[in-house]
Amino acid sequence: MSYIIETKNITKDFNDFRAVNSINLKVPRNTVYGILGPNGAGKSTLISMLCTIQSPSSGTAIVNNYDIIKEANNVRKSIGIVFQTRALDDILTGREHLEMHAALYGVPKDIREERIEDVLELIALGKKIDEYTKNYSGGMKRRLEIGRGLIHHPKLLFLDEPTLGLDIQTRESIWKYIEDLKNNIDITILLTTHYLEEADNLCDEVAIINKGEIIKADSPKNLKAELKADTITIISPEVKKIEKIMANQSFIQDTLINKNEIKLFVEKGENLIPKIVKITETKNIDIKSIELKHPNLEEVFIKYTGRKINDK
Repeated sequence: MSYIIETKNITKDFNDFRAVNSINLKVPRNTVYGILGPNGAGKSTLISMLCTIQSPSSGTAIVNNYDIIKEANNVRKSIGIVFQTRALDDILTGREHLEMHAALYGVPKDIREERIEDVLELIALGKKIDEYTKNYSGGMKRRLEIGRGLIHHPKLLFLDEPTLGLDIQTRESIWKYIEDLKNNIDITILLTTHYLEEADNLCDEVAIINKGEIIKADSPKNLKAELKADTITIISPEVKKIEKIMANQSFIQDTLINKNEIKLFVEKGENLIPKIVKITETKNIDIKSIELKHPNLEEVFIKYTGRKINDK
């Protein structure tokens, strides 16, 4: 298999704090690859090193066959970046943004207009492309930023939280756009996201990073299959008491407590909810709500990190 990214014990220290700890990661070409992690896990630091914005403290990485330390300029020429923070100038039109970016990346003048027209077809902004970007919606701005990142035909596109802050309808529109890119262009997309549904829908593979280390990497399908369990979530002020009672039940595979919530990992949960309710009732335990979920990427994430992706 051909890989567009291979990290080699890449590490980043900030004084006495190790943000990224000797990570070895391989990203196959022509895939959408997701990096998932709670706040402060190290994913932004990892991405910034792969983009050559920061230098590793030790180790290195090969990006599109270039070493990020020895061949940083070649790495930059072969990648596109869409940052989480908006980076558009309100007094420029969409077309002017594309023209400026093409010039900055050295796209030859004789093919520049052709490249811009190709991108315009992809981002589908219609007549809005000649309007000032201050008049764009959030989704339109994001599509323009992604299109701008494609103008120089990068082999690798970094998307940092591409749908953060967008409403669900606009998010789904951007998801479709990313799917179209994946299916129609020879490109690899490295995606960071706090939306696990987004990663589940878009990514061929994901890596879960926590405390500066990759703790699990596989396809969303395989990760969910590993759980082999449904999740029964109980909200109660007495979760510690529930945990103690359930520890003696043979049908409970595992439990996880987060504040006033306890998750019970079981097989065929729909058959066990009545039994669990009966057990808690006999102990006079106050239950506010009980919910059954089949395996999803959120449960995988919680299993391997011990917390939700948005936990501080």
